[in-house]
This record gives sequence, C-alpha cells and structure tokens, in this order.
Amino acid sequence: PSIDVVFTLRESLKPNNSYIFYCQSCGDIVVKDRKFLRVLPLPSENWSDLVEEWCCHPDPFARSTLHPQHGDCFLGDTFFLLNSGNEPQMPESPKSKENTRVICKRCKTMLGERVSSDTIKYYVTEVIIQLAEGSFSPTSRSQFVQSMVAQCLLELSSAKSTFRFTIKGDNGKTYILIWLLNSDTLLVESLGSSSSHSVFTPFGDILMPSSGPVGTWNAVKVLYQPCIKCRNKDLADAWENDMGVHPLKFPSETCLELLLILGLSTASLPPSLRCMNSFQVS
Repeated sequence: PSIDVVFTLRESLKPNNSYIFYCQSCGDIVVKDRKFLRVLPLPSENWSDLVEEWCCHPDPFARSTLHPQHGDCFLGDTFFLLNSGNEPQMPESPKSKENTRVICKRCKTMLGERVSSDTIKYYVTEVIIQLAEGSFSPTSRSQFVQSMVAQCLLELSSAKSTFRFTIKGDNGKTYILIWLLNSDTLLVESLGSSSSHSVFTPFGDILMPSSGPVGTWNAVKVLYQPCIKCRNKDLADAWENDMGVHPLKFPSETCLELLLILGLSTASLPPSLRCMNSFQVS
C-alpha cells in the first residue's frame, strides 16, 4: 500500500538533500527547498531529569539548549525541530501560548509551535516531507494519522521497551491512555461488503489503506482508555506518575481525531472482541 511510504519518512531524511514540507491537510507548502547538513535524533523529553543520576557534579547542561542551526533538523518522538530562518508567517516575538502556534496559511490547521525566537517545532502528524524534485501526493487524513502514531509507538516500544503511552495535547491535557498489545497483527478483509466501509467517518475516507482487490495489511493492536471530560482520571493520574509510561504530545485537534479513529476501529470489531478488562481494543 502507498501508506508504507509514510512509515519511512523520518528514516529517509538525509543530510545534503533538499526537502519540501507540505501541510498534510491541504497540501500547501510550509517549508520550501530546505537542505539539511545534519539530521540528528533528540534525547527523550525527560532526559534532563536523569542528569543527576549520570553526573557527580552540578548539571553541566543547565544553561544549554538543544536548538537547531539553519542546516539542522532535530528529530523528536513526535516532532521535527527546524531553524525558522526567514519564515514570513511566524510572529517575531510571541507573547502568549496562542500566538506561538504555527498555523497553515491556507487551511488554518495547526502544524506546530514556535519554541524560541529561531526554532519551530513541526508535528509529524501534520506535515508531509518529500524530496524537492518530487511532487506532492495527497494521503487521506485518517490513514496518515494512524500510520504516524503507529510508527511512534513501534519505534519507542522497540528502543525503550515501553508499551504504555499517554497521548497529550499541546494544551497539556491528557486525551488517551494507550497500551500497545502487539505489533504483528495481520488484518484480512473479505472481498464482500465490509462493515468498516459502512461506518460514517467525518474524514471522508475509510479507515484502512487500500491495497488493491485483496484487503490485507499489517497493524498494531492497542488497548486504550479515553480521558476527555475527566473520564478515567484516577488511572490517568497513576500513569502520569509512572516512570514506565511514555508521554506523546500532538496538537489537541489531532488527539481528538485519533480518539475518533480508535473508536471507529473498535466499533468495527465483533462485540466480544471490543473490550479487554476495562480497556477498549483497537
């Protein structure tokens, strides 16, 4: 399926190549012809909390910040950090949380946020990155969100042996608790009419990637709990204080999209397979 291309986007970012960043929602160009001299992974977001365990003297990184220079691309768990250069649509001196948001000029979707006067964070669920000599090829919103979140879960579970995640919005709220159950699920869809096709989705597409006449694709199976409107607050608080749980941050609107995607996936399962203990299955 063409969706496989999305899984290798971050891996395909190489130095000395020119890239274009597109808004995933509408295809508008966000960053044009950017050539990176360095593409480097960032440490996990709580790395500074562990410095005391590593050093026998005062924190040597206390006054240091990991901000990219013009030719740098820093990769986080759910975002890219770029030097803003001369991007015209960004405010010069943000004074509040609202005007640090980086918004697509065409469709007004939130793409990321300004983290300093010269550094912009773009979320992996909001931008498509392609080589400059290529052409933009649109991908359905629900498939893109699913694949990017699945990629984040797989990469972190493999690198850190962590299988529980909190999905947080850019407003600091926790939206979903996710427990990765397995990553080797193969879904096979019969050639007849599918119940998943009849489920209404506001994204305007079906939830699963199209793979020709035979509907087979790899998937991850997760357990999840919604946390909106103070649901599962006690469990969310317990996970918040658990070092074995890894937080993933996305735009708040994307967190709600992901919750809807999970719910539609659960609804497409037979009733006997939709729950495991107090968790929902997707």
